[in-house]
Amino acid sequence: MAALGWLTPRRRSATARSVLAGEASAEAARKSSQEATASEVPETSSTEPEFPVLGDEKAAAFFDLDNTVMQGAALFHFGRGLYKRKFFETRDLAKFAWQQAWFRLAGVEDPEHMQDARDSALSIVKGHRVSELMSIGEEIYDEYMAERIWPGTRALAQAHLDAGQKVWLVTAAPVEIAQVIARRLGLTGALGTVAESVDGVYTGKLVGEPLHGPAKAEAVRALASAEGLDLSRCAAYSDSHNDIPMLSLVGHPYAINPDTKLRKHARRLDWRLRDYRTGRKAAKVGIPAAAGVGAVAGGTAAAIALHRRRR
Repeated sequence: MAALGWLTPRRRSATARSVLAGEASAEAARKSSQEATASEVPETSSTEPEFPVLGDEKAAAFFDLDNTVMQGAALFHFGRGLYKRKFFETRDLAKFAWQQAWFRLAGVEDPEHMQDARDSALSIVKGHRVSELMSIGEEIYDEYMAERIWPGTRALAQAHLDAGQKVWLVTAAPVEIAQVIARRLGLTGALGTVAESVDGVYTGKLVGEPLHGPAKAEAVRALASAEGLDLSRCAAYSDSHNDIPMLSLVGHPYAINPDTKLRKHARRLDWRLRDYRTGRKAAKVGIPAAAGVGAVAGGTAAAIALHRRRR
C-alpha cells in the first residue's frame, strides 16, 4: 500500500514502466469512477477568459492531491490513523523518517534506502484484501483528512463539476486511498499507484511503477484517450515541479501552492497560479509547513509497522 518511495522522484522521462503504470492507473480510475457522485472561489484576473467552459464534454480537470487539494501528504494522515490504532511503535517510525529526511535535505535518493522502503511497502499489502485498505481509509478520512481540504482548490474542482466536466485526482498515493478521497469530495474518480491484486488480495507487486512524475502524465494521457477528451481543452492543477510533465500536457495548467521550482516555471510560461497557504514563509518554501519532512515520512513507517504487527 504505502511507501515513501512512491512519493519521491525516480526518473525525469517516461519509460516503459511509466507507461504501464499510467495505463494501469487509468484503467483502475475508469472502473472506480462509477462509484463517485457527481469555500470560496479565488479571485482571477479580469483579463482571463471565462473558465471552465460550460458544457464542454471534451474537457476535464486533473488535480494532484498532496498539498494541492489537501494540506500535507495523504500517506502521513493515513499513518496518523494507524498510530492511533496502535499498529506501530516509535522505533519503526524513526528509521523511515530518517531515510526520507535524508532524501529531502540532500535532494538525491539513496538507491539502497529507496529500494528498502519500496520492498517493505510492497510486502505490507501482500496477502491482505483490497477491501481492508478501503475500510481503514474511510475511517481515517473522517478523522484526519476531511478538515484539511483546501477550500480554494475544492472550489476550483467544483467549478469544473458545475460546468458538466469530469474531475480526477492524480496522485502517487495508493489508488484505493485516492478513490476514497475522490468519492468523499464528490469527484469523478482517481488515478493512483496500482498494486497488483488477484481475487481481491494483494500479491505484493506493483503494476509498472509508482505513479509519479512522468507516470502521472502517462496516466492522464491514457485516461484522456479512453474518455475521448481533448487535452488542449483540459486543465491540470499541482503544487510540485515533479508534475510539470502532467501540467504540460493540458491547455490550462495551474500552479497551486507551488514549490519554488514550479513557481518559477509557471511564471516563465505564464501559467496561472493560486496560493491558498497563509503567511509569507509558506509561500516561499518548497515543502509547505503543513507537510514537512516528518509528515511525508509518517505514512510509510506506519504502514510498514502495520504489516509487522499483523503478520
